[in-house]
Amino acid sequence: MSEPFSVRITVRGYETDVQGHLNQSVYINYAEHARWSLLQAAGISQAGLISKGVGPVALETTIRYRRELLAGDEVDVSCAFEWGGGKTFRIEQTITKADGTVAAELTAVGGLLDLTARRMVANPQDYFKELATDPSLFGL
Repeated sequence: MSEPFSVRITVRGYETDVQGHLNQSVYINYAEHARWSLLQAAGISQAGLISKGVGPVALETTIRYRRELLAGDEVDVSCAFEWGGGKTFRIEQTITKADGTVAAELTAVGGLLDLTARRMVANPQDYFKELATDPSLFGL
């Protein structure tokens, strides 16, 4: 597993619910933002993926809520890819408050979809290696 990539996000008031804490669906948005930020930092664009005929897909996401987040809180959202064999990979993410408190832990299973065949590609890490200018961000 690679050293986690991380992005900083400030919780916005409109993302909170009636109790004043971050709405549950926004945790997934933050995780997705971190994943796309990692792709961009590694040199992979949406256009690059499409040119290869593939697109990332989320197959499963689990969220463990640890502490509430309030409007104005600054958080770091980490993102680390774990490669096994086969068609899928895992992404481990942690949302950590600026004071070091873990607010949530997310585990996702993803893959790359062949946009023509509409099937998962074998060995998605090979596509990431080929497309990335910095594959080390994926632990490759």
